[in-house]
Amino acid sequence: MITLKNVVLRRGAKVILDSASVTLNPGEKIGLVGRNGAGKSSLFAMLNGSLHEDGGEYAIPQQWRMAQVAQDMPETEQSATSYVIDGDVVLLAAQAEVEAAEASGDGDRMAHAYMELYDCGAHDAQARAQALILGLGFKVNELDNPVNSFSGGWRMRLQLARALMCPSDLLLLDEPTNHLDLDALVWLEAWLKRYQGTMLVISHDREFLDAVTDVTVHIESAKLTRYGGNYSKFEDLRSEQMALQQTAYAKQQDKIAHLQKFIARFKAKASKAKQAQSRVKALDRMEKIAPLLAEADFTFEFKEPANLPNPMLAMQNAYFGYPPPEGSPAGTPPTVIVQNVSKSVLAGQRIGILGANGQGKSTLVKTVARALAPISGDMTEGKGLNIGYFAQQELDVLRPADNPLEHMIRLVKEVTAAGKISGQATREQDLRAFLGMFNFGGDMVKQAVGSMSGGEKARLVLCMIVWQRPNLLLLDEPTNHLDLATREALSMALNEFEGTVMLVSHDRALLRAVCDEFWMVSQGGVAPFDGDLDDYQKYLLDHAKRQREEAKKSGSSAAPALDATKTIATDACSAGATATFDSKKPANKKDEAQRRQQQSNMTKPLRKELEKIDHQMQALSTEKGSLQTGLASTTAPAEIAQTGKRLKAIDNELGALEERWLELTEQLDTATV
Repeated sequence: MITLKNVVLRRGAKVILDSASVTLNPGEKIGLVGRNGAGKSSLFAMLNGSLHEDGGEYAIPQQWRMAQVAQDMPETEQSATSYVIDGDVVLLAAQAEVEAAEASGDGDRMAHAYMELYDCGAHDAQARAQALILGLGFKVNELDNPVNSFSGGWRMRLQLARALMCPSDLLLLDEPTNHLDLDALVWLEAWLKRYQGTMLVISHDREFLDAVTDVTVHIESAKLTRYGGNYSKFEDLRSEQMALQQTAYAKQQDKIAHLQKFIARFKAKASKAKQAQSRVKALDRMEKIAPLLAEADFTFEFKEPANLPNPMLAMQNAYFGYPPPEGSPAGTPPTVIVQNVSKSVLAGQRIGILGANGQGKSTLVKTVARALAPISGDMTEGKGLNIGYFAQQELDVLRPADNPLEHMIRLVKEVTAAGKISGQATREQDLRAFLGMFNFGGDMVKQAVGSMSGGEKARLVLCMIVWQRPNLLLLDEPTNHLDLATREALSMALNEFEGTVMLVSHDRALLRAVCDEFWMVSQGGVAPFDGDLDDYQKYLLDHAKRQREEAKKSGSSAAPALDATKTIATDACSAGATATFDSKKPANKKDEAQRRQQQSNMTKPLRKELEKIDHQMQALSTEKGSLQTGLASTTAPAEIAQTGKRLKAIDNELGALEERWLELTEQLDTATV
């Protein structure tokens, strides 16, 4: 087991751990949580030997093998498969021993070396490596591509695959989901659930932590507190603990006040001096309960938009992609990623954009954000459209050499020049105060952005977006560097936002909380996805299964690797597929029949009204679909405005009908219990 007893850990002048103690048992899956800067990565550095404790006792079993994701960007011409295989250090050592044994000519040594090589899994190393690579979202035809040919995010996926390839007793994962989309995230969860060793994971993805951890260690105020259970259980236990501490503190304060009042009143009286002195001693002996210093919650809100055009945006036969590279020969065609899009974005919509990496989600968002021009087709913006765009890479909109105040001053000038000021305060003091609302106070307003953490950069981008009072929010992976508290604040702010949201994210908790409809970007097109995130996860697993079957039929050389992922996908698919059967039978069939008849008579009016509402909702949904289709094919302003009004009225009617439908359903459930 791993034990920390009264450990002190410093980084420079900052105390990360102060007399911290915790015990981690073999085979546990531990989530390490705490605010950004609390010391999670420093604790990892101590566990892997990069940092040494400054005091106390720290022990980890010497025989344990450790694996973790390297943070450096790999630069090599090795193929993806070979690079991941090299992550198996035990296999590499066995191969080196075989070469040495062959060179020595010692028959016994060679026999032992070859047996060790077999035991290390040399016979299926390629299949295991390719299963990891494919599970993390790579295509079959990319297995032999050089590592240098991939972008930074994909190379970090290879680093993750390399860590998973390494046989280990202790696995350290620091934000492993940052570069993954939902399909790779679902696969990784299934893989980690099957991992047999001890695992510590730092993550700000609530659903990921709930899925893969069974213990939570919280870093707060340089202390470590262990909680049994995943992140949701930790939240419940911590809330109870905080409530108990606050109650105990309040009671102790009342007792202290009573003692002090007695002392002050009687310390000068000779007849009461002895009692007063005993109370002074009691006060000195009392072990003080600390007041509840809960971490300050970070909250913010989007100001009410100055106007809400409806529709916000209409796309007709639009093609999205990238222009020919600079210096390319004349006549080089543009690269089309998403084609033939005819859709409308309405006021108040909450759209989650789904799809695997490389399918065109970011291309779609960048084009709507005007960062890319459409290759062809029409894009009609509503009058007064004001877009707030959170780029996937924050540095797309930030300047590393500038500080937050300079960013805000430049933003004011740009918005003023564009004539889009809508009531915002623009004085420097007002801008400083606004930055303070996003925890940029004191010297931080003058700190260069390039020296900031990813979370701080993300907060600055949010600050700049909120200040602009947008009516259409385009958010491309906004949570990549945000801690759990800031993600919660973002979720609350988006739910209260009165405009339209288009969200690309692998954070399922955020998607569930914010979005009420989904668009699927795949195979070069955009289509509605009818279902929720659970349906989407099942779709991803089914799609992976079809890909494996197609690869087998085509005789792909990667088929063995695809086979290796079959068990994981099957387990994940069937995780919730258990069925239960009620073996109880009614004792009296006649009584049961009478009961059913009475129940039917009671619920008949409810069912009749429900059926009527279903027909009304279906008719309205059909009309809505027709209007949206028509909206995509017209550019006449008057017709667009009239259609927008009717669509808003339909949404209001549907909302009222849905509320009544829920009431009737609850009444039916009660009546049939």
